[in-house]
Amino acid sequence: MSRKNGKFSVILIYLLLTSATLIAFEPLRLNQFIRYDDNDYITENQHVQGGLNLKSIKWAFTSTNAANWHPLTWLSHIIDCRLFGLNPKWHHLVNLLFHIANTLLLFWVLKDMTGAIWQSAFVAGLFALHPLHVESVAWAAERKDVLSTLFWLLTMASYVHYARGGGAKWYTMTLFLFAMGLMAKPMLVTLPFVLLLLDYWPLNRLTRQTVFEKLPFFALSTASSIVTFFAQRSGGAVVNIDLLPLSMRLANTPVSYIKYIGKMFWPTKLAVLYPYFGDKLSAWLVATSVLILLAVTILVVRLSSKHRYLPVGWFWYLGTLVPVIGLVQVGNQPLADRYTYVPLTGLFIIAAWVLPELLAGWRHRKLLLGLSAASVLLILSVCTFSQVSRWRDSITLYEHTIAVTSDNVFAHYNLGIALASQGRANEAINHYRQAIKIRPDYFEAYNNLGNLLSEQGKRDEAISNYRRVLEIKPDDAAAHYNLGVLLAQQGKFGDAIDNFNQALKAKPDYAEAYNNLGNTLLALNRLDEAVACYRQALHFKPDWPLPLNNIARILATHPDPKIRDPRQAIEAAERAAELTKYGDAVILETLATAYAAAGRFDEAATTAQTAMKLASAEKNEELSGRLRRQLELYRQATPR
Repeated sequence: MSRKNGKFSVILIYLLLTSATLIAFEPLRLNQFIRYDDNDYITENQHVQGGLNLKSIKWAFTSTNAANWHPLTWLSHIIDCRLFGLNPKWHHLVNLLFHIANTLLLFWVLKDMTGAIWQSAFVAGLFALHPLHVESVAWAAERKDVLSTLFWLLTMASYVHYARGGGAKWYTMTLFLFAMGLMAKPMLVTLPFVLLLLDYWPLNRLTRQTVFEKLPFFALSTASSIVTFFAQRSGGAVVNIDLLPLSMRLANTPVSYIKYIGKMFWPTKLAVLYPYFGDKLSAWLVATSVLILLAVTILVVRLSSKHRYLPVGWFWYLGTLVPVIGLVQVGNQPLADRYTYVPLTGLFIIAAWVLPELLAGWRHRKLLLGLSAASVLLILSVCTFSQVSRWRDSITLYEHTIAVTSDNVFAHYNLGIALASQGRANEAINHYRQAIKIRPDYFEAYNNLGNLLSEQGKRDEAISNYRRVLEIKPDDAAAHYNLGVLLAQQGKFGDAIDNFNQALKAKPDYAEAYNNLGNTLLALNRLDEAVACYRQALHFKPDWPLPLNNIARILATHPDPKIRDPRQAIEAAERAAELTKYGDAVILETLATAYAAAGRFDEAATTAQTAMKLASAEKNEELSGRLRRQLELYRQATPR
């Protein structure tokens, strides 16, 4: 192939890869945020939504939110929110742009290392269009996947320059890019191992020296692994060995390796959450998986002298999956599609290089390879298009997950949350009950079920569910809080106070528990204690209107003139009114009461009149009547 034709082919491949990826992921523009980590990373994260400033940058580098330390990922979400707000289309588009950049970089790096244009293009095409990679792109919270992989590939590109005589400058650049990648996602801890594989093939420079030069990279990997382990353990992401024994984790490892390969060849029944194998991990399945892995490994090693790409591709796959294969179990899933984003590249390399060798003697080899590659990529594109559509919204995603898996407790639970958020309470209750049926000790499902039953006025059933939570987890703050609320509504103030105190013992910064404890103490006329509780609630949530309103009402109406303080009552009520943009009738009623307590009857009357209009619009007849009577009193007291 001439240089001119080769250059034209490369440009054409770039265009085809970009176009094919855009078409396959076209449904992404309609997708919404998902009720699974998107709330932690974006929609309910005030730090991310606060804009790019010194405070948010400091938070990004010091936070272990979402049980991870990945400051660059946080910064990317912060920038997205600053540019696009909470419009999901643009967040997803940025993910897609990263994915396209990764695809083009992968092609460029492989082509640069091997000189094999079409094999490199096929690997990049598989990477771009395989349905197993949809999760990493279509899930906004998985920005860490596509972003960290960008740095992975940039590190590889820089390393190739260094390996070809780039000197200290390129070595430093490679180390820097690697460190940046680790700050996007710690999955890059295996990259030094992959660089050694590349030294073996295609760079052909593996020596003792090349091993020694990786020591700083392995040191960074070790440091990142330690930080990640403690971040995930402190965030509760690491599953306790008592809940998931090491023997089960070891059994899961070979089975997961084989299942990923199976999904690579036959990518059907893909789901966002796979239930743990549990009893399905029979001894023969584990043994068969181990034997297959050993047989392939032995075959690869025996053929390595003539086919050097085989051990590179195979050990790339095995090695890069180690952090997420389940030996240290993070989360409750035995495997996840997103974990294949980088590892499958090793198997793609084997496929791209072994097929031309197998057809070496065929007369129409190039035509057959071209048609076969195009057919495979087309089929994968159709599958990917369909899979992206299943990420349309939470309900679509979890309904599909339930349809393609069995006994999926987490899918039922998350679908219940999604349905409840849309007011479909009865359907949500059904899925919470399904989750409990599968896993009777699933206390989160009992708690959410109790919340919905409480909203439907079924207090006794709700209380029964909260008590069931506390049987399973006696120190559950949410259950104690919810139980306290219902007991207070039933007039069982002593029991309610006990539960609020238990909630605060388990979660000392529980502002809602302080506020409702204050309400209960207020009902018992223990006004001073109630004010102290409201102030504690404000300590943890300074801009919360409810405790501000409660404090204002007490200070405006307290029977003890030494405690009654109309000036402070007005300050608290005005602040609460500002926070609600003067659109809350109850808070405006309190503000009117505070004005009246200070003798400012004209302002009290004006405020009460505004509150009455709001109450009438809301058809709150009781509040409207009360405000009407107060307004008359304020007008009578207003100086003529």
